[in-house]
Amino acid sequence: MEVILLEEVSGLGRRGATVKVASGYARNFLLPRRLAVPAGTTTANQLKTLTTALETRDSKLRQDAEALASRLHGARVTITARVSEDGSLYGSVTGGDVADELAKQGFEIDKRQVQLDEHLKQAGTYEVPVRLFGGVNAQVTVEVVPQ
Repeated sequence: MEVILLEEVSGLGRRGATVKVASGYARNFLLPRRLAVPAGTTTANQLKTLTTALETRDSKLRQDAEALASRLHGARVTITARVSEDGSLYGSVTGGDVADELAKQGFEIDKRQVQLDEHLKQAGTYEVPVRLFGGVNAQVTVEVVPQ
């Protein structure tokens, strides 16, 4: 099934691209989430009007993301956790934990925006990237301290 992407989809393409995907993937994932529309003649005409609306929305979201990134710059999060004698945690600190602590400080960050390669399993200080919107990123300092 051919679809026209309304948003950038990781692994598929950028907004406006026409891609061929499995019909189940389009029907169950892309179309319900309004990430794509089925390709066709009427869709191509509608895409032109959608593109202008999406560009204005994206510019507003980018400005909001840049403002949030400037506020997040230098933000410090302290997470207390139980630690063994050798400094390793019982459990781990995840992106959700970091997002929850940021929410307590007044930042609305989704846990999927916190880019941890692996969960934090040692006490210490870490620089954690937060991906906001359209390539706008911020660095947050996360300090994991023993309880």
